[in-house]
Parts: sequence; structure tokens; C-alpha cells
Amino acid sequence: MSWTLDPAYAALEADFGNLERVFTLQGERLTSSPLSEVIRLERDGIRYYVKRYWAAGKGLRRYIGRPRVKAEWQNLQRFQQWGIATAPLVAWGMEYAGGAFRRGAMITREIENSTDMGTMAKRADPRLADPAWVECISRQLARATRIMHEHRFAHNDLKWRNLLVNPAAELFMIDCPTGAFWFGPFLRRRIIKDLACLDKVAKYRLSRTQRLRFYLHYQRRTRTQPADRKKIRQVLDYFEGRE
Repeated sequence: MSWTLDPAYAALEADFGNLERVFTLQGERLTSSPLSEVIRLERDGIRYYVKRYWAAGKGLRRYIGRPRVKAEWQNLQRFQQWGIATAPLVAWGMEYAGGAFRRGAMITREIENSTDMGTMAKRADPRLADPAWVECISRQLARATRIMHEHRFAHNDLKWRNLLVNPAAELFMIDCPTGAFWFGPFLRRRIIKDLACLDKVAKYRLSRTQRLRFYLHYQRRTRTQPADRKKIRQVLDYFEGRE
């Protein structure tokens, strides 16, 4: 068994000190699936999200490769290392039995008063109608996405619901269990997918100018070049016929 509790949260040793304790915690269940569940609980006025896994993943990942929970916490750690804002990682770990994955968990601290952008889009949040706010978030998102791609890393689920914003207009990336490193044409395809996932909602909530401005921020350019037009077309066509 391996388990790590961030020293900054040593006061929570009684609850988060080892995997056995984490699997006995009770809280508000937010999601549940054959692979995992997420519960939310509060300690000393601060809320925490506990994600518990009973399977390493789907398909072959059940038996080979990196377990999904390990991929998720490692990807959050990478975001932190790269300067991409994400949910603070409190504790993480897993255990094996007979050489096979048995269970694992990770705990993150709540980003206070945050809202996911998927919910904002569904509710037509007035902030999306504020050009200055959109520009502020657009620049942060473009930077974070560019940093990932410059590291040859693709999120693979870069949807608005996995982007959190707080009242200070700060952006956070969360939930990245399927993010991975890619190379060559595979990387290029995954980059297009990441950008297309973002634009899938943006095309309904933002203007064409705002969407183009995000792309230019991402490319660190002030105007498009011939190669950009091809890439933009690939992004626009990615989900064609699949919506």
C-alpha cells in the first residue's frame, strides 16, 4: 500500500491519514459508477472531495498500465509543476492485492465559491456576457492549454465542466484522469480534440471574435497565418456529425 498526506494537512490525519480510513469516510455522494465514487465532506469549515476507486480503469487498463486514480493525481501534480492552477491535492494513494490493483483514492480541497463553466453555460451566467470577464478567462485558458500542449500533453477531456472559475475571475483545471503524453500525429490529433472540446460549447455562448481571440492567445499571435486557417478548420470539423 502507498499513501501520502500532504504535510500541510497533517491536522486531518485522523480522517485522511491512510487509505483504510479514507474508505470508511461518510459524506455527500456526488457521483457513483462501477469504477469509482465521489463524496464531499466538510472539516473545520472547509470542504473536501474524496474520489475512491475500486477498479484500475476500463478495458485493458483493468489489468495493465497505470491505474486511473494514479493517472489522475499525477496529472494534477503535473499541472501544479507547470504553473497551471488546479484543485489543491490533499492526499493520494492506492493498494494492490496479489499483484493486481485493489483500490485507490485521492482527496482534493474545494476551490471556494467556484463554479464550473459547463454550469455557467447552461444557466446563461451573466459573466459570459461581460467582454472583459471573458477576455480575462480566455487568456488564462489559452495559457494553460498552450503549456500542456507544449509539454506534448493532451487533457483528452477538456470540457467546460472541467474548468472552474472563482469570484476573482481565476481559472482552474480539474478532473484529468485520461490526460497523457503523445507524439507526432497522435499528439496533433489530441491537440485538435482538446481545442474542439472547448469550442463545442464556446460556439453557442461566445462570439466568433471571442473564439478567434482565444485561439490567437493560445498561439501567441495577433493575427492568423495560413497554417492557422487549416488548424481552425480541423477544430471546427472535429465533432461534425457527432453532436
